[in-house]
Amino acid sequence: MNRINGRGFGEMRPLDIVLGEAPYAEGSCLISTGHTRVLCTASVEEGIPSWRERIQSGWVTAEYSMLPRSTHTRSRRERTRVGGRTQEIQRLIGRSIRSVIDLKVLGLRTVTIDCDVLQADGGTRTAAITGASVALRMAMEDLVNEGILERNPMLEMVAAVSVGIVNGNSMLDLDYLEDSSAQVDMNVVATGEEKLIEIQGTAEGRPFRRGELDDLLDFAFEGIRCLILAQEKVFE
Repeated sequence: MNRINGRGFGEMRPLDIVLGEAPYAEGSCLISTGHTRVLCTASVEEGIPSWRERIQSGWVTAEYSMLPRSTHTRSRRERTRVGGRTQEIQRLIGRSIRSVIDLKVLGLRTVTIDCDVLQADGGTRTAAITGASVALRMAMEDLVNEGILERNPMLEMVAAVSVGIVNGNSMLDLDYLEDSSAQVDMNVVATGEEKLIEIQGTAEGRPFRRGELDDLLDFAFEGIRCLILAQEKVFE
């Protein structure tokens, strides 16, 4: 049985990752998952925030935004105050990326990951995390090639994918329509070695059972494996 759009329940949307889409950044990529498109950049600056000086190690932070016409109707720019959803996603991206980088090896430098959603059709935060990992690796490899770092501080790649239960069916990589009608909605972040970083799961329509959670995680890890392979392929 397939979904209305022809994909199998455990099948990913078409995925494309293009390196170097923002040539002035130390690292960048444009990631497309279905109709969702996110531009991810990694900018490296010498120096660290004052509150990190006692620790004497680097820092990685993230910012996320959706362009006004990334959706069907125009949304206002968050000029003076960042909304709660945006803050939550920024922190998620930052936590995910920091989990796979040795900040001591990075040295007294700050890396800012910017994830800008050009087009949204579900899974923007998961695409942002997957793309951010690629942009960061590109930036770190650039520092190694220039002789600024002795070795790449990235320990492994990280990726994220959405899963959910829609009309009683477990599904992988939900688009907007599927996500908006899901009885269970979940985002899973994991490493290339299949170690979990974060699980965000919510019952929207009904509570779900342990067995259903296990099914969703099985789908998620299948998706993570596909994403990690795609990440590695762009560096070949």
